[in-house]
Amino acid sequence: MAATGKIPATVITGFLGAGKTSLIRNMIERSGGRRFAFIINEFGDLGVDRELIRDCGVEGCEDDDIIELTNGCICCTVADDFLPAIAALLDRPEPPEHIIIETSGLALPKPLVKAFSWPDVRTRATVDGVVAVIDAAAVAAGRFATDPAAVQAQREADDSLDHDSPLEELFEEQIGCADLVVLNKVDLVDTDTLDALRAEIARHLRPAVKIVTATGGHLDPAVLLGLDAAAEDDLDSRHSHHDDGHEHDHDDFTSIVVEFGPVVDPDALESRIKDVAGRHDILRVKGFVDVPGKAMRLVVQGVGDRVQRYFDRPWAANERGTSRLVVIGHAGFDTTAVSRELAG
Repeated sequence: MAATGKIPATVITGFLGAGKTSLIRNMIERSGGRRFAFIINEFGDLGVDRELIRDCGVEGCEDDDIIELTNGCICCTVADDFLPAIAALLDRPEPPEHIIIETSGLALPKPLVKAFSWPDVRTRATVDGVVAVIDAAAVAAGRFATDPAAVQAQREADDSLDHDSPLEELFEEQIGCADLVVLNKVDLVDTDTLDALRAEIARHLRPAVKIVTATGGHLDPAVLLGLDAAAEDDLDSRHSHHDDGHEHDHDDFTSIVVEFGPVVDPDALESRIKDVAGRHDILRVKGFVDVPGKAMRLVVQGVGDRVQRYFDRPWAANERGTSRLVVIGHAGFDTTAVSRELAG
């Protein structure tokens, strides 16, 4: 419990593929028996993140402790989806000790923080902290960045790039609301690049907000939890581009689910994902693949031209035979072509 006697909640925000789910899985594995509950919000129609958390294999991480919200980004459906989900957890005979909220990569964190000021919630729960997870390699490449100095000249020289894109605005929203920033995947950048990223990100943070580094989302939960930020009481310091009442528009992004059969050659699939991502401006690919001769499910996660693959658990008897990937990209990408090319 927080010092106020309220149940603490941690909001995990960060752009697509930053490593939020990996961070949460690590937190579960090192929970020390703490009773967590999770609210998971995905952009897309296939609950990949929920599956990855549910199948962490840690005793005490049960289906009933994971609530998935798929009716759109929860920052836009606070009253209809998010508040009822929080209330359901708080109303349990044995409420959780800590609530973890993983936002969609396209969600604004501030509306979620503000929801903790609502009458049904504010006396029983508090935002212990907003944790922003950043993909170091992606930001260094200027992909999801606020124009870091290290890549600014290159970006300005390329007339094909949108230098004031919604992605950059989302990035600013997420780190501007943060109580802690996790610079993840630092193993993919060199020391000079990491120093430049730290300096650039620090310019956009509120006073006293710290940056910590991680590889694969591996951090001691003691670093992430117990921040006691009471963020709902500190909204004015968390600047948002949307404070003037403008709506948060997701029309710039499209997601599809691509289904196909078993994949004999995962290497060839990875090559297709990289090729499709480059030619169709795909932001994120994630899902599960059936590999003949393998008893375990293959998890595939792609960010730009970087693809991660690993086997996570045995297939259930009724799951085999179909591979499914969620593809998220800028609105207007050729969904038919992407589906055909990924299916091979």
